[in-house]
Amino acid sequence: MPRKPRLTQLGMTHHVFSRCIEKKGLLNDTFASELLIEVLHMAQDKYAFELIAFQIMDNHFHFVIQTVEDGKTISRIMQYIKARFAERYNRANERCGPFWNERFKDIVIEQSDNPMHYLLWLLWYLAFNPVRKKLTTNPRKYRYSSINCYLDEQHICPLKITLHQYFLWLGDTFADRMKSFLYYEEAYRKRLAIMF
Repeated sequence: MPRKPRLTQLGMTHHVFSRCIEKKGLLNDTFASELLIEVLHMAQDKYAFELIAFQIMDNHFHFVIQTVEDGKTISRIMQYIKARFAERYNRANERCGPFWNERFKDIVIEQSDNPMHYLLWLLWYLAFNPVRKKLTTNPRKYRYSSINCYLDEQHICPLKITLHQYFLWLGDTFADRMKSFLYYEEAYRKRLAIMF
């Protein structure tokens, strides 16, 4: 079956994710996670795009990236990130061969039935990923996540995060937005309690 072509229209918000080869936990150490952050920095310096959110797990990552007019496509941005990371990781570990399991997956948020709801729910889904995997009991304490950028206006993040317009639409002030955003966390916690 042929691959579905990616949407290359600029100005769209993409939820992108990719797994390590054979789903191994190759990102499960500080070196690998910090290297991925370093490569994201490099990508932010090289290309114009908005990093809305990130979540680095033991064997995969999630990024929410909004492309910009006159910028590069999501395919070009992700090709750069994945290739630069694999090169640097393999060199540092005297390793050869592929690092990533497959072509990255991509969901365009604006194509969902309710894009604003999808994005706000997605931010909590990503934040609770390490809770579901029993890596932490509190998503706010997980190191390789951007959720605190949406909860604390003064939060210092290792990467430049752009708060998405859908979050900004939640209120006139950061406090108003955060209060509304916390309703999504409460709803997600209730769903999580039913699942377990």
